[in-house]
Amino acid sequence: MPEIARLHPPIAPYASGMLETTGDHRIYWETSGNPDGIPVLFVHGGPGSGTSPNQRRFFDPTRYRIVLFDQRGAGRSTPHGELADNTTPHLIADMEALRGELGIERWLVFGGSWGSTLALAYAESHPGRCLGLVLRGIFLCRPSEIDWFLNGIRALFPEAQRELANFIPEDERHDLLGAYHRRLVDPDPAVHQPAAYRWATFEASCSALLPDAELVSAFGRDKTALSLARIEAHYFMNRIFLPDDSLLDNIGRVRTIPAIIVQGRYDAVCPIVTADELARAWPEARYVVVPDAGHSAFEPGITRELVAACDRFASTGAFH
Repeated sequence: MPEIARLHPPIAPYASGMLETTGDHRIYWETSGNPDGIPVLFVHGGPGSGTSPNQRRFFDPTRYRIVLFDQRGAGRSTPHGELADNTTPHLIADMEALRGELGIERWLVFGGSWGSTLALAYAESHPGRCLGLVLRGIFLCRPSEIDWFLNGIRALFPEAQRELANFIPEDERHDLLGAYHRRLVDPDPAVHQPAAYRWATFEASCSALLPDAELVSAFGRDKTALSLARIEAHYFMNRIFLPDDSLLDNIGRVRTIPAIIVQGRYDAVCPIVTADELARAWPEARYVVVPDAGHSAFEPGITRELVAACDRFASTGAFH
């Protein structure tokens, strides 16, 4: 893909491991780049998508100590697709435990889509541990945003939304979230796997301004599709296990932290209205609208802005 050229060169981790928790979950983590560089935590989306090698490449490996981790039930974390003890407070606690495990005092926190939700929730819980925030494709997981994702998005992607809806029997389509959730938590692979495939490929097909067959294929793989769809539905059904509007209501806790908000103008998965609300509540943050992009971090304009923001922060400690 041409936008890959705007990223830093590919790198391999120099260390990795599994973070133990008090329950059954074990959290995969890895570090790459400069062991003595600025610590940065990459917070993946979904929830449930897991990390990938290209996500290391937003950061200059000579200046950053790059930390990636797979959230509970996702990627290389185990057990795969597990929903027990899988809540936003659990994920925040995992991030703090990982910071302590790696001996990091403070770090830059970078997250897009659901990663922006979790990064913001973490920062509001532990503002003193954040050097700065890089947030992309803003999602606050409010009921209106979930309804848009499953239903309203047909205004822009009617074919994809129709395929999502038509998978469900007509008498259940009034509640797509509930219908999919019932199937995704069913222990029978013959029930949950087709539902996971339909949900995950629907999301991927709406995530870029221009069609991205590679993204749809990646999201449609059995393992990724199951964790992505099952864990997303779990979090959506439970309103991310946080009080309604808590992320905006508590924005005062982070307003002194250097931050940048990067948003694609034509993001159909996480429409720009949410980023606009966040930027208005947080005037100290730098707000960048990419005029020719949708949702994916790997669209050229968004990639360019994210890499430039991290390069600028490495040089100045700020985003402006």
